[in-house]
Amino acid sequence: MQSVLLAAAAAAACLAAAMPAKAASNTDPDWPCIQRKVPELSLGQFWTGEELPESARGWSSDGDMTALVRELSARRLPLEDAQREIRDYAADISPDQLHDRMLTLVQGLFDHMNMERSQIISGIGRYARKQVELATALRKESAELDALHAKGDVEEAQLTRITDHLAFQTRIFEERVQSLTFVCEVPTLIEQRLYQLTKTISEVLAQKE
Repeated sequence: MQSVLLAAAAAAACLAAAMPAKAASNTDPDWPCIQRKVPELSLGQFWTGEELPESARGWSSDGDMTALVRELSARRLPLEDAQREIRDYAADISPDQLHDRMLTLVQGLFDHMNMERSQIISGIGRYARKQVELATALRKESAELDALHAKGDVEEAQLTRITDHLAFQTRIFEERVQSLTFVCEVPTLIEQRLYQLTKTISEVLAQKE
């Protein structure tokens, strides 16, 4: 019984203790990650080549380009394979279209991956708020269990039921804390992939000049 209470108290305090320290370097108090929160990326962080033409913004109206952007963006596709697909795609394009198609691909990758990253960041915020709510509930339930023990005349079945529920909720909380550590890395993984993909496009264009 004592071990369950200690585990619950530790789990409930975990996020509350960590949040202020993590949020200290961010303007959003709900942000739970060690990584700094940057809601939106800028194209200049990933593309140092020539300015993309206005026509590139229409990439999503091209079915083939949209499919390519989604495929290259998907993290389930190994980066090396994605880079090879870019080179193969460039090799199949006529020389007079290569330049514009590659720049359109840059715009498509940036728009798509930036949006995906922003959605994940929003999800992390919701996840963190849920953790705070769960931590508060754990502390409350732990305090109620302590109060029942102090009374001394509570049925053992009631104590067992509350204790089992507290242990279950504590385990869920701890699993979510572990999951959050991984989820916090996803925005950075997207940034790194986007950088490598646009770098490959830049290299392809340089070779064709």
